[in-house]
Amino acid sequence: MSVPEILVVLLAGLAAGGINAIVGSGSLVTFPVLLAVGFPSVTANVSNTVGLAFGNASAVWGYRRELRGQGRRVALMGTGTALGAAVGALLLLVLPEGVFEAVVPLLILLACFLMARRPAPPQTTRALTRRRMAMLVGIAFAVGVYGGYFGAAQGVILLAALRLLLPDDLQRLNGLKNALAGIANGVAALGFVLFADVAWDAAVLVAVGSIAGATLGARYGRRMPDAVLRTVVVVGGSLVAVVLLGRLVLG
Repeated sequence: MSVPEILVVLLAGLAAGGINAIVGSGSLVTFPVLLAVGFPSVTANVSNTVGLAFGNASAVWGYRRELRGQGRRVALMGTGTALGAAVGALLLLVLPEGVFEAVVPLLILLACFLMARRPAPPQTTRALTRRRMAMLVGIAFAVGVYGGYFGAAQGVILLAALRLLLPDDLQRLNGLKNALAGIANGVAALGFVLFADVAWDAAVLVAVGSIAGATLGARYGRRMPDAVLRTVVVVGGSLVAVVLLGRLVLG
């Protein structure tokens, strides 16, 4: 890569790391940039996942206060997420490109609708019933599959599902979302390192940028009031859905 291309990839990683920490759709920044500088689509996708995994870890560290007391949730849902991400990463390597393109924007729009319209469950208890636990693990698995396959706006989908099922404030749920997204990306990244063709120059640049971006994103995002954070997630997720629909229509 030339010096201008290196700078562009670094800046894209910076932006993606910050977006992922707050909303969760940073791949829509880095992935097109990697394509634009000349990487094939699958190589760009796997290299992007490997790089952004480091930004996810930075976001988790930034939200460590919000994650206190959520160890059981992370363990339960993280197991489902890890299994799903392994399946998603395998699907990326064996399925034709674009298999899920028509479905993803609709999933994101549904998540935004639920986030905007459905009230959060009353915070009377944080105990997990068996039924709710099973639903959370199932959702974590499904989103993990998507995250391992591509993952654009997986944070939006996750956060909407968590808000639907867990009685807690949105910032704590955002910390949980970052932990689960980090597990998904970490498992997928490990699989790609072992079995796929990673462009390490691109992955390192995205990693460096996303670590810095996630640090900044967590620093300021965790200070947002719940209402503001919800608005940011809904607006950001809707924009992602529109962009993906536009790509699908324009071919």
